[in-house]
Amino acid sequence: MSLQSPLARVRHLGAAKEGVSHWWGQRLTALLLVPLALWFVGSLWSLVVGGADRAALVDWLSGPVAAVLMLLFLGATFYHLKLGLQVVIEDYVHGYCKWVLLVLNTLLCLVLGLAALYAVIVLAVGG
Repeated sequence: MSLQSPLARVRHLGAAKEGVSHWWGQRLTALLLVPLALWFVGSLWSLVVGGADRAALVDWLSGPVAAVLMLLFLGATFYHLKLGLQVVIEDYVHGYCKWVLLVLNTLLCLVLGLAALYAVIVLAVGG
């Protein structure tokens, strides 16, 4: 017979100890995406209303502030996408297909995110 309470006996069992960091990652990226999305939409709106062409877009994106904010926006977007799709897959898909979809989710978000970041860097540096 143990002198521990039932809660003390099961406190370190069950969870993979990743749930809290995953939850915080989703919330922090969502919080970061609010001002970044407003900046992105507002900037594009001003460019479109001003009748900007590709050269004006590249000129805008080659500024250091716009390039850094765009890189932050894309990084946060793809990381938030990965976390959100991971939750959906873990909750609603079962069996062997679940692990395949989790790997594909990670790879697809990584590849698309890196491609978007590369495109922004190429436009910002070289035009």
